[in-house]
Amino acid sequence: MKDIINAPFVREMCEATANMYRLGWDERNGGNISYLLEEKEVSEYLDLKRVLRKIPTSFSAEKLIGRIFIVTGTGKYFKNVEKDPETNLGIVRIGTDGTTAELLWGFKDGGKFTSEFPTHMMSHISRLEVDKKHRIVMHTHPTYTIAMNTVCPLDEKDFTHKLWQSNTEAVIVFPDGVGILPCMICGTNEIGIATAEKIKKFRLVVWTNHGIYGTGATMDEAFGLIETVEKTAQIYMLTLGKAINIIPDDIIKGLAKLWNLTPLEGVLK
Repeated sequence: MKDIINAPFVREMCEATANMYRLGWDERNGGNISYLLEEKEVSEYLDLKRVLRKIPTSFSAEKLIGRIFIVTGTGKYFKNVEKDPETNLGIVRIGTDGTTAELLWGFKDGGKFTSEFPTHMMSHISRLEVDKKHRIVMHTHPTYTIAMNTVCPLDEKDFTHKLWQSNTEAVIVFPDGVGILPCMICGTNEIGIATAEKIKKFRLVVWTNHGIYGTGATMDEAFGLIETVEKTAQIYMLTLGKAINIIPDDIIKGLAKLWNLTPLEGVLK
């Protein structure tokens, strides 16, 4: 077997969590990532018949039975992942009953996956229904995105429009817009169900007063989506109430046409 510490998917998780902590998006033990893996790639590093222990998931993920994920642990600090991945990360397979996760590697201190694991799995199910290449669910607490969310109406089209008007890259990177949920209790199946419903339409979903969920086929894609929203939200907040030059709708339409994109309906005039 190859050394799993050097597996590309472990290195990606280490690099992503380190960057997210460095950027100030994930204070203390905030944030979580799950990454859908192919059985073939994992089998190069692990004996898939060897289950370390079984962990209840508190929900049914029947559509993901047999699927394997590497996921961040509950209570774990992103700043510690790179120096000790085997404690702060785990590789799990959804069991045949759909309600347990089989630990194949990691969480060596007896820990388990993030408390947002049900939300992640529900979101994976939703995204796979619309994008077979989907692999990543990333949740984080980017400062300016949360700040912008607190001063803007809970209106997805209005929020998306303000972002598109603030940075020409915005409509190019997320022409499908940004979904928004009202303030809800995190770590519950209720917010997981609501997020999974939104994420069928949006690759990005803001949790009011909390953070954002981003998805993608690769780590770079999910990270890049959130990164672009956060940069644009920063521009918006730094110019709040003072902006003289905003991007006109005809320019946004021109950008979308140039890149052969279909902007979220009902946003542009």
